[in-house]
Amino acid sequence: MGSRVEILNDGGYRSDGRRQYELRDINIDMTHQGPADGFATVSHGLTEVSVSVFGPREARLRSQTIHDRANINVEVNIAPFSTGDRRRRNRGDKRILEFGATIKSTFEPVIQTSLYPRSQIDIHVLVLQQDGGVLQACINATTLALIDAGIPLLDILCAVTGGVHSTSPLLDLTNLEENDVPHITVAIMPRTGKATLATMETRLHVDRFEEVFKIACEAAHVLHTEMKAAVKNRTAALASAMGAGPKPPLRTDDDDMMQEY
Repeated sequence: MGSRVEILNDGGYRSDGRRQYELRDINIDMTHQGPADGFATVSHGLTEVSVSVFGPREARLRSQTIHDRANINVEVNIAPFSTGDRRRRNRGDKRILEFGATIKSTFEPVIQTSLYPRSQIDIHVLVLQQDGGVLQACINATTLALIDAGIPLLDILCAVTGGVHSTSPLLDLTNLEENDVPHITVAIMPRTGKATLATMETRLHVDRFEEVFKIACEAAHVLHTEMKAAVKNRTAALASAMGAGPKPPLRTDDDDMMQEY
């Protein structure tokens, strides 16, 4: 049965006017909200996610204490108004639990947890609006919130979704496209090129997988530039708020982290 919507027209444009490899606009806000140690809101097109990070702090429960590294706790909430489906999802919802487990396993190789033994890092993810690429938005917002909290990472982790319509690869899929084409979400560390996540909810032919994976990794480098710039702007704003004028430039922990990245 043919597609109900035209994913890619004869002119090579998608339903929202983008080309095959064109990413949606990304907006990043790292202005602090409430008592969190780190905070970031990221939107890819109409998809919007905010993440608050608390810690590292002493583990509340002995059962959650790991003697040689920090324990990472991830809690995901999806706002009822975030999608046309107004069904309220509770914390025990299967999809929410899967999201949390995926985010945790994606960041465990990236966060330098060994620096904080017997402690915990709490990551609270709130999905505010959904229009495809929700997992990529969750991962990118989590990366920025962790950096804002001053938690050392091996690299800035960047995620992007890729799919295939017929034989044409697509990047940064909308909800309409995700419902219609096989797709993967990839998270990579741009400096080393290592992937900590490659997940599919649909079948994708092995011959197409390599092609989509490759272009998704290339797109992650574009996101890396945007995310890096947001961190530098946040650092500059903090320095300015502390009364440090533009001259001479201050070196901060974030600057040192950016040098590493």
